[in-house]
Amino acid sequence: MPTIRDIAQPLEAWAPPGSAQDYDNVGLQVGDAGREIDRALIALDCTPQVLDEALEIGAQLIISHHPLIFRRLSSVTADGFVSNLALRLAESKVALYSIHTNLDATPGGVSFALAEQLGLSGIDLLDGFDESMLKLVTFVPNDEFDAVRSALAEAGAGRIGDYDACAFASDGTGYFKPGDAADPHIGTAGGDLQSVSERRIEAQVERWNLRRVLSALHDAHPYEEVAYDVYPLQGKTSQAGLGAIGTLDEPLPMPDFLARVQSRLDAGSLRWAGDPEATVKRVAVCGGAGSDFIRTARGAGADAYVTSDITYHQFFDVLDNDGTPQIAVIDAGHYETESITEQLLLDYLAERFPDVSFERTRHRTSPMRTFTGAEPSPSA
Repeated sequence: MPTIRDIAQPLEAWAPPGSAQDYDNVGLQVGDAGREIDRALIALDCTPQVLDEALEIGAQLIISHHPLIFRRLSSVTADGFVSNLALRLAESKVALYSIHTNLDATPGGVSFALAEQLGLSGIDLLDGFDESMLKLVTFVPNDEFDAVRSALAEAGAGRIGDYDACAFASDGTGYFKPGDAADPHIGTAGGDLQSVSERRIEAQVERWNLRRVLSALHDAHPYEEVAYDVYPLQGKTSQAGLGAIGTLDEPLPMPDFLARVQSRLDAGSLRWAGDPEATVKRVAVCGGAGSDFIRTARGAGADAYVTSDITYHQFFDVLDNDGTPQIAVIDAGHYETESITEQLLLDYLAERFPDVSFERTRHRTSPMRTFTGAEPSPSA
């Protein structure tokens, strides 16, 4: 049986923990990474009801999108919702692994699944991360060039858009003089100044993948001391970001598009701003709290933007100077725009671990409800 660590490896290759937001807390929250599992429960949130369900079905692991432990706990006791639930998990020997904003950020992640749920095609990132790319430069003797370049590529260096293993090489001469305690690949300890024909390799690396790439570099490079430089790059990466944008197969009148959002997301109600007479073709989305990207969606040419947790004043961002709506912004609910994450994770893991039973929780984990004007009960 695979261990929790085994389960985490493909998840973290797909959605690197280093791409999570600074405030986030992702990864194994409770449990032993070396424990073998044969059953796991997947939920948007870890709640007491989800833990009860895990115990009922014999699951050793809960995989949640939202972390239970966002902030450092000063104690783990029965007092307080988070602390009590963490204690119950530990006492029940049920592990908890969370994959949150790193899954939001990866292509094919939460927002891409939301876009597909709404029937969009040609889906791409809405906004790539700024200042997240680095340039790695190293120097390799000619005979070892192909081995080192391949190792860097296999570790993930050189990804640009839809292309892998991108690199640039130039020829030059390297000089070094081995010290008395050195164990040089060329020359002898305490020997004379050496010169060797080398090739300079340059490749882009995401900042969250730098440690892995540098480890591969040291493993593949023949030199005892590996010379390399790392430079920050300007601009956005296409390898991670937030939100997604795509196109409907056919334009929809605004009322029809709103009805589609409500139906496909099983939303009790929608809060929205925009032109009721508009037609929707190009749509931006961001699962969960994506109110900071209203202007980004507008600048990307979206006719509508679907997300959640929009404040009153942020709805004004749809208007131009004359007060005319330039985009429709739709708040469909945090849970409603992210609940598809449960199925996304289930499908991803079930394909890779056929010997493990992955189940999606039967509970709606959101504590929020929508009141739509139902008649009060007779006792009210």
